[in-house]
Amino acid sequence: MRYNEQNYQRRRLTTSYVTTVISITLVLFMLGLLGMLVLHAKKLSDYVKENIGFSIMIKEGVKEAEIFELQKKLDKEEYVKTTEYITRERAASEFSDELGEDFVGFLGYNPLLPSIELRLKASFANPDSVRLIEKRLIAYQGVKEVDYHKSLVDKINQNVERISLVILSFSLILLLISIALINNTIRLAVYSKRFLIRSMQLVGGTQKFIQRPFLAKAILNGFLSSVIAIGLLLLILYLANREMPELLEFQDMELFGILFLLVIMLGILISWISTFFAVRKYLRMKTDSLYS
Repeated sequence: MRYNEQNYQRRRLTTSYVTTVISITLVLFMLGLLGMLVLHAKKLSDYVKENIGFSIMIKEGVKEAEIFELQKKLDKEEYVKTTEYITRERAASEFSDELGEDFVGFLGYNPLLPSIELRLKASFANPDSVRLIEKRLIAYQGVKEVDYHKSLVDKINQNVERISLVILSFSLILLLISIALINNTIRLAVYSKRFLIRSMQLVGGTQKFIQRPFLAKAILNGFLSSVIAIGLLLLILYLANREMPELLEFQDMELFGILFLLVIMLGILISWISTFFAVRKYLRMKTDSLYS
C-alpha cells in the first residue's frame, strides 16, 4: 500500500515538473515567435524605405566626366545607400521597352536627359529628412531637377508607425500574460510540495537552505524550457525559409542570436522569480493554512 502511495506521489511530481516545463516552453516560444516577427518587420520596413529613390536629372550639355564626379560626391554623403548613373541611351532604351516601340526613331532624336538614381538609407527615409535632402541635391552644380514620390514617402512612414505601435502593444500584452501564466504554473507546482517545505522547517532548515533546491530546479526548468522553445523557433524558421526563400534577405543571424539569448535569460529569470516568491509564501504560511 505504501509502495503504491510512493509511486503515486512520484508520478504527481513528475507530471508537475513536465507540466511546468511545457507551460514555460510554450510561453517562451510565443514570445520568441513575436520577437522574430518584430525583427522581420523591421527588416522589411528598412527594405521598403531603402527603395525610396530620387531621380536626379542632369542638365543638358553636362559632360559625362562631371556626372561621374557628382556621383562620387553623392556616394560620400551619409544619407546615400547606392547611386546608379543612367545614360541618355539607356534611359531611351528602357522607355522604349515600356512603350513597346522605338520612340527615338519616331521623333528623330532622344529627348531624355541623363540621370543618377539615388537610394536612401532607411534612417533618412522620413518626410523631414527627404525634404532637406531634396534641397541639398538640387543645389549641386549640373542638376536640373530632382524627382521622387512625395506621397509614397508619407504613406510608408505612416503605415510603418501604425504597424510598429500595434506590434509593440501586442508584445507588452503578451509579455504580461506570459509572466502571469508562468507564475501560476510554478505556484501550482510549489503548492504540491508545501508539506515538504513545512517538514524541512520543522527539522531546522533555514529559509535559504529550503529555497536553494527549489531555485536551482527553477533555473534548470527555465533553461531547459528556453532551449526547447529555441529549437521550435529554429524549426519554424527553417520551414518558413524553405517555403519562402526570399525571407533570407531580411534575416540577420546576429539579431537572432541576441533574441535567442534573451529568450534563455527571460525563461530563467521569470522561472527563478516566480519560484522564489512561491516558496517564500509557503515558508511564511501558518500550518493551518496549508490544508486550505
